[in-house]
Amino acid sequence: MALKDIKSKIQSVNRTHQVTKAMEAVSAVKMRKSQARAFSGRPYARSALSILERLAPSLASVKHPLTEKRTEKHSAFIVVTSDKGLAGVLNAAVLKETSRRLEALTIPKDAVDIFAFGKKAAEYFERRGYTLKDRFENISDDVSIEDMERTAQTIVNGFTVGMYDRVDIVYTNFKSTFEQQPVWRRVLPLSSGALHDIVVGIVPEKGMFARPGNGESPSFYTTEPSSEEVLDVLLPRLTSVILYHALLESKASEHSARMVAMKNASDKSRDLSKSLLRTFNKVRQAAITSEVSEIVGGIEAMASK
Repeated sequence: MALKDIKSKIQSVNRTHQVTKAMEAVSAVKMRKSQARAFSGRPYARSALSILERLAPSLASVKHPLTEKRTEKHSAFIVVTSDKGLAGVLNAAVLKETSRRLEALTIPKDAVDIFAFGKKAAEYFERRGYTLKDRFENISDDVSIEDMERTAQTIVNGFTVGMYDRVDIVYTNFKSTFEQQPVWRRVLPLSSGALHDIVVGIVPEKGMFARPGNGESPSFYTTEPSSEEVLDVLLPRLTSVILYHALLESKASEHSARMVAMKNASDKSRDLSKSLLRTFNKVRQAAITSEVSEIVGGIEAMASK
């Protein structure tokens, strides 16, 4: 490789390094804000869902439309990805988990409605022939309350009138800056087992929001005016809580994954720049040595005449 080509490549790699380093810094700031929002929402989600856990005897005995198990003929999937890439395997992991869950269902493709949060999910399922019931941009750093409430209302109404026999959500759960896990949760019909999985999943085992000790809690509530009326208000609200928490976790995971990806890219570009610089010096030294050898050889040839 010529010296000019190596020098040009070094300059190109250095420019890439500057871009990835800047993106890493921006993602770090956004990551801290998103993590704070996700962490602050965890105690609320935990408390809200634990109320329904304590109403578990009511769930078993009270017939409510949102807890009714049916023959699964129609389904809805809420898939949360990002609009942007450069976030490692974040989006690919969510899409892979969703595809795996869809394949496990004995439901034809045309009986599944997709609610896509993020451009990546919308494009992925649109190409594969699924029905996109609704699609939302996920480019903002803030979670859109309007989009969340609209989706929650749509799935609750759809399940209540029998349009859907089950509703699932797939998103990325934030575990740490360097670890994000794609998770699947069943939203409707609500059940004690599904609620237990959600409560366990949203509360970290370590840190300031760690899971509390095994404290005594009442096994059930005495409700007034009736369990049915309490559940009529509580269950749709908890469906919104599940969705809102999933969006918060996904946003924190997105910025964390992008920061890590940009850090790895910056480190790789720096190492490549150093390697190219060593190659440049070796080639230049070889060229200098060759020129010196030619000069010495010419001098010796002239002296021998």
